[in-house]
Amino acid sequence: MSPVKDHPAAATAPPAEADNDAGDDASRERAKGAFKPVTRNAHQRRIERAVALIEQAIVRGEDPPELSRLAEAAAFSPFHFHRVYRAMTGETTGQTVARLRLLQGLRLLASADRSITDAALAVGYQTPQAFTRAFRQGVGGTPSELRAQPERLWREIDRLSQPPPTDAAATAAPLRVEVVSVDPFQVVALRVTGAYPEQNQGYGRLFGWAAENGLLDSLRGLYGVPWDDRRDVEPQACGFDCMLALGAPFRLDPVTAAGLRKMQLGGGRYARVRHVGAFDGLEALTDAVLALWLPGSGESLRAAPLHHEYLDDPDEVPAALLRTDIYLPLA
Repeated sequence: MSPVKDHPAAATAPPAEADNDAGDDASRERAKGAFKPVTRNAHQRRIERAVALIEQAIVRGEDPPELSRLAEAAAFSPFHFHRVYRAMTGETTGQTVARLRLLQGLRLLASADRSITDAALAVGYQTPQAFTRAFRQGVGGTPSELRAQPERLWREIDRLSQPPPTDAAATAAPLRVEVVSVDPFQVVALRVTGAYPEQNQGYGRLFGWAAENGLLDSLRGLYGVPWDDRRDVEPQACGFDCMLALGAPFRLDPVTAAGLRKMQLGGGRYARVRHVGAFDGLEALTDAVLALWLPGSGESLRAAPLHHEYLDDPDEVPAALLRTDIYLPLA
């Protein structure tokens, strides 16, 4: 990516509260402080409703609910549910299903009158062999070994009863989140599938197209929309929109600009937080905003993609100093 000196799209995004006087600000902060624990607990209860649906299905031997049903139960837009769920639970819904299946299997094994085959079928495994493979991967032993070691079995039941620690919980630095209003602006976008090398190639193609069309002087910023989480999807399968913000009008020739799209980004209110460091820390910081800031903010998410603004050129700035702004769309 080439260095960009000015970012008008971000510069024109003042805090939403900028026009209010100090007295209004103080009143708002007191009001937010009064309901932060309530709203934070409310968010947690909403996620717990989705987890309860998964557990109920497993106990009944049914297929887990579809993502849309879980999002509805948690009262979150399907657009953001998977990110909020992962941020607040530390695992994906698929990982929750796997964990709770093992947990229910262990509970059934603790009962002497259930065979291993019965336990396997009861929690959704098609064969005892699949049940055994899952046990080896999840608890480091076979069902027979766990049943023969009651103390170990109950330790695993206790462990699997709780989700893993969240990445958000590991965020030590205080969150500095701004609520900003961003005017809509024009971008040219290219969808790529893959990890950082493919993303860099995507930006390289965009810069090449902009240079050929005399548009580099109108460049206003580098943006990106990650459609998948690299922690949960194989890097080579991750979808990503590379974007250049341009201040001059442009047209896309269907031959020389195949695959490029003219789009509008921004338009509305956003929670903005700055990440300083390598790009592989962006997901954990997003988790922290969703799990630690959003529940107590009095804000709710809008059905639009989050996006990143890349403020530095990784070819010129050390990874530890790279600045990236994360924008989460707010209603």
